[in-house]
Amino acid sequence: MSDPEIIREDSGSKGRYLLRQNGTEAELTFSVASPSLIIADHTGVPDALRGTGAGAALVARLVADAKAGGYKIVPLCPFVNAQRRRHPEWADQFSA
Repeated sequence: MSDPEIIREDSGSKGRYLLRQNGTEAELTFSVASPSLIIADHTGVPDALRGTGAGAALVARLVADAKAGGYKIVPLCPFVNAQRRRHPEWADQFSA
């Protein structure tokens, strides 16, 4: 998948990253625990986008935003946690 457009939507203490491709949407939802900590709750990738890298792109955007914003991520979502383990270079962005 080459540079998909990912939109971040915030609504109070909750939010999501949304990736749209060919009329299909994948999302990563999160909760804001504090100004310095967010919890990655869920990643949903429909069958039409499986195997395209959509989920990994959503997590990469989350990590990039955490780095830029100076906050840490709690990887409650199993997919986000798996991506954390695959990318040791992201270790500084995750809460211990």
